[in-house]
Amino acid sequence: MPHPIDRAQPRLEFIPQHFNLLVYYVVKALLPVLRRFRLRPWLPAGIAQIETVNVETLVNLYQQFQNGKIRFLMAFRHSEVDDPLSMMYLLSKAVPKVARQQNISLQYPAHSYFLYDRGMTLWAGKWLGWMLSGLGGLSIYRGKRLDRVGLRNARELFANGKFPISVAPEGGTNGHSEIVSPLEPGVAQLGFWCAEDLAKANRSEEVLIVPIAIQYFYINPSWKKLNLLLSKLEADSGLSVQPIGESIEREKLFLERILRLGEHVLSQMEQFSDRFYHQTPTTNPNQDIDTRLQAILNKGLQAAEQYFHLESEGTVIERCRRIESAGWEDIYRADLPSLNSLSPLHRGLADWIAEEASLRMLHMRLAESFVAVTANYIKEKPTFERFAETSLILFDLISRIKGDKNPARPRLGWRKTRVTISEPISLTERFSSYQKNRVSARQAVDDLKGDLQTALEKMIL
Repeated sequence: MPHPIDRAQPRLEFIPQHFNLLVYYVVKALLPVLRRFRLRPWLPAGIAQIETVNVETLVNLYQQFQNGKIRFLMAFRHSEVDDPLSMMYLLSKAVPKVARQQNISLQYPAHSYFLYDRGMTLWAGKWLGWMLSGLGGLSIYRGKRLDRVGLRNARELFANGKFPISVAPEGGTNGHSEIVSPLEPGVAQLGFWCAEDLAKANRSEEVLIVPIAIQYFYINPSWKKLNLLLSKLEADSGLSVQPIGESIEREKLFLERILRLGEHVLSQMEQFSDRFYHQTPTTNPNQDIDTRLQAILNKGLQAAEQYFHLESEGTVIERCRRIESAGWEDIYRADLPSLNSLSPLHRGLADWIAEEASLRMLHMRLAESFVAVTANYIKEKPTFERFAETSLILFDLISRIKGDKNPARPRLGWRKTRVTISEPISLTERFSSYQKNRVSARQAVDDLKGDLQTALEKMIL
């Protein structure tokens, strides 16, 4: 969880992948521990079981890949920070097991390169960049400008790497197992670039994208722990605590309690917005929660956009990426040759700019956290999973406002992960349409993005 920065920092350098078998085998050996126990405050952990579905499809794809017949990219759902651990289990444990059962001989390790947000190392530590690089990770900048170095390396790996590649097409987590955020176009574009590179080299491999869904369930939901979490959030928010005892209307009471808490927090944020953003109020208490929430998120983004001189256009995620990129430019100073060579005056001004940018980015972080939150999500299906997800998002919000640095998310019971592999989508079949002209290329990318979104949504239970 990013926290405010009060000093200018050196420029962010690109972190290339340097796959290392030793790092891979160490992490693979530690995987059961990493899944179950929290080794870092920002890891939810608590995964007791991982169920995999349709792994046979992936085994066959790896066999074809290793025989030089295909290139493929795995597009996986990214609702939680645990998702990469689930992906590693899938590739390092489930795929080899099913291959042995089918008497299919695969070259080991059955692994993949993967893209990760360069910002992860800023709040988790430099050690994470070293580890992810050793696992075959490639850093990428998300923002208003194309990360040409990162994309060039990703394109090269997709076409020529010894492993397939994995990417989260949503671009970030949304905290919801049962909502797929609007996909970014990067995965579709990477796929067509790979098909283009193979065609130029007169290579015959087929290019595929494999949708992979990851969903979480609580094995033995702890209503007691959820009760304690809501009590803490109520106390932190200035509400009277209303614990729930044993009741046959348990789900109904928890639904009302979460909606009450959400309504209160939203009202406080609206008052803050009207007072400190100096904008005309655009909502009233008689409107539904979802309408008011979207209005307050828009205000927060506009406050950051006005500071960074950005246009308020595109989806919430696209706007967040532009704000993040602009903030990084003010904090991680690529325009300064050396911060240590600055005079005290110039260093002080640089730190002032960095601190201002960091604070403005908090508006974006709040919007980013709530991008998929709706009151209807828990109303239409009042399950423990949805109550837990919404409560943990509220926990993140209140922790950010309190200024907590990397607070440990409460654990609400042991969880089970379900990883489902869909049938692959062929880009080779679509490539002729893509290469006609620019308009056709954009349409092909949009169509592929839509089909991928549909495939991921269909796998949600």
